[in-house]
Amino acid sequence: MPTSRASQDAPARTKSSAIVPATVAFIGAAVSFTSLYLAAGAPTPLLVLYQDQWAFPAVILTLAFAAYSAGFLIALLTVGSLSDHLGRRPVILGALVVQLLSVVMFLFAPDIGWVTAARVVQGIATGAATSAFTATLVELAPTRRKRLATILGTVGVTGGLAVGALLTGVAIEYADDANTIVFVTIGVLTVLGIVIVALSPETVTKKRGALRSLIPQIAVPAPARREFAAAAPVIVSIWMLAGLSLGLAPTIVRNVFQLDSGLLNGFCGFISPAVSAIIALIFARVRPRRAIRLGIYASVIATALIVVAVLTGSLATMIGGQVVAGLGFGAAFSASLQLIFPLAAAHERAGLVAAIYVVAYIAFSLPVVVSGQLAGVLGLPAAVAWYGAVTILLALISLIAQLRLAKRERD
Repeated sequence: MPTSRASQDAPARTKSSAIVPATVAFIGAAVSFTSLYLAAGAPTPLLVLYQDQWAFPAVILTLAFAAYSAGFLIALLTVGSLSDHLGRRPVILGALVVQLLSVVMFLFAPDIGWVTAARVVQGIATGAATSAFTATLVELAPTRRKRLATILGTVGVTGGLAVGALLTGVAIEYADDANTIVFVTIGVLTVLGIVIVALSPETVTKKRGALRSLIPQIAVPAPARREFAAAAPVIVSIWMLAGLSLGLAPTIVRNVFQLDSGLLNGFCGFISPAVSAIIALIFARVRPRRAIRLGIYASVIATALIVVAVLTGSLATMIGGQVVAGLGFGAAFSASLQLIFPLAAAHERAGLVAAIYVVAYIAFSLPVVVSGQLAGVLGLPAAVAWYGAVTILLALISLIAQLRLAKRERD
């Protein structure tokens, strides 16, 4: 990163010593990181509960879901690289405190407006902490466990989303006040994370350039542009499917299948990211060009199954579609990163990461909001059908581009 004027930054300092053993710090960081995404997945089944409580239209539900992505992107683009300059620990601690604020907002929310604001704050906390946590896991890991740390950084995201949705569904099904149980639990995990991080070592030395690092950098370097363009449509496709699983699935379960079950809503939010986390581990050794094509095929099949399920009223088919969607996400997204990242120089990667996640999180949120509006006009099954048609079209565009690149490599 470029540096700012010396007057704008404090003098550099060295890395701090640990109060807790390195192994405890590593495990604590992994659990704290996963708990951020557990908190992000937890509101998915609760949104339907809030709709019952406050009687707001479905489009407001989708806006509340999408608000998280807005907060995430704002934080990622501004403070995503701040830990390279101030250190990992202060950025992570600040993000966890912000996460605690969102927990309080959820606990005492009097209406959906407060819940939507809490989702934005929650997104800010996760976006601010993700880069710092991912780097910390690698830096704290023992030499022989660096690859494990990288995998945990990926699996913690999808695994956290999955577990958060499922546990919330269980709480809704079997407890009287699921909202309180869920967010008190998340609050306790967040406080424990704050304590562990505060007692853990700083893994980088502070350096100048903190203020300049707050300027958003979104750029795809020239050597990576062809690969980025080939992968972007399927990135949009698989993240749209993720948005469908986490944002629309509870509404589909209630309005299409006529089932009112918190446990089922939680399971529908759980299944796709859980499969994705497993597939990301399994496909770690598969050649990325092959893995991305398999992910594209899976995403097309998954979308077709989900659309058929909604049109025919088959819950089993929808769950099968979500399983295949998780396979597609786990294979295609990991492979996309493996194909794109090596083409950028070290100083270009921050802007490239930002570009990828801007594409991903817009795809994760905006189509869900549009579908919520279409559902009010066309009906939910028709809106899902259009959603699926766009998803399949994007996947096929990416497949054509991938086949051309594969042919170029052979030639």
